[in-house]
Amino acid sequence: MKKPGQQTGYFMTIHSLLSEETILHNLRVGDKKELLNRLVDLLSGQVDGKQLESIREAVFEREEIMSTGVGKGLAIPHGKANGVTENHACFAILEKPVDYDSIDQNPVEIVFLLVGPESKNSIHIKFLSRISRLMNSNSFRERLLQCESPGEILEHFREEERHYFDS
Repeated sequence: MKKPGQQTGYFMTIHSLLSEETILHNLRVGDKKELLNRLVDLLSGQVDGKQLESIREAVFEREEIMSTGVGKGLAIPHGKANGVTENHACFAILEKPVDYDSIDQNPVEIVFLLVGPESKNSIHIKFLSRISRLMNSNSFRERLLQCESPGEILEHFREEERHYFDS
């Protein structure tokens, strides 16, 4: 059985990086720092403790450079971490939007976290580009906000990615 984040070839789909265990629905957090920590913690079942802390450090260092709040209520925190050998992701829909220092100054309610190995920059950039294109769809984001479970969210990712990238 393939676990989330396990590469099956040169390129893999975004939804294959996610699982019901790495998706949070109606997440309640008080601020950006708590949000990022909760998302990184979701990856604890996929990486060891040292890798998890490397991921946490990479994500927070990236946020210090510039906020990953891209506007439209969306943030795509990301980083390349030392000791990580595969790409990993998690996703959350927040119960209430939180301030994120986004480029449009609006709070964030949808968050897609992506982390990968330091040595695979081109794959990391391809994933970020693909996530951005997928999440840029207003109707897709609205459908995600209407989902009621991690399983439903995951299925929407599968369907949208199949529709968007196979056409």
